[in-house]
Amino acid sequence: MSLTTTTHLNFRGDARAALDFYQSVFGGRTTVVTYADAAAASGPTDTPTTADATGTADAADPAEGRWVMWGEVVAEDGFRVMAYDVPSGMPWERGRNSFFVSVRGDDTEEIAARWDRLTADAAGSTVLHPLAPAPWAALYGMVRDRFGVVWVLDVVSSR
Repeated sequence: MSLTTTTHLNFRGDARAALDFYQSVFGGRTTVVTYADAAAASGPTDTPTTADATGTADAADPAEGRWVMWGEVVAEDGFRVMAYDVPSGMPWERGRNSFFVSVRGDDTEEIAARWDRLTADAAGSTVLHPLAPAPWAALYGMVRDRFGVVWVLDVVSSR
């Protein structure tokens, strides 16, 4: 049996821009379902809610209808990330080091190329640890992107 771990990122109104950016870095295809799309598929409701008993969130504010209820980027090389916009009726605080997204590979050139794309974002990436050899990895680096997400990129060491 095998398991796949997919990082699921939470935003408030920025999920589509984040997914588009990550697709530009890692390639693949982006799929997005908005709150309006989901409401149209399920039919009309009398009263919008912010969360049902199972924790499924709906956008109560009609202005949030274009927000992402479910989205993902999937690349052929195995990269996958999911994202959604937390509706305003639910608590949410932009995370600061509350999670990391780890991208680990065995090819230094490929990891370095992804690093270059993440750190070249003119809108505001901040390098927290430069990509360089480390005692535990052939390459290791950490960067916070303009959405507040901290990425750790590394190359598995053969030591």
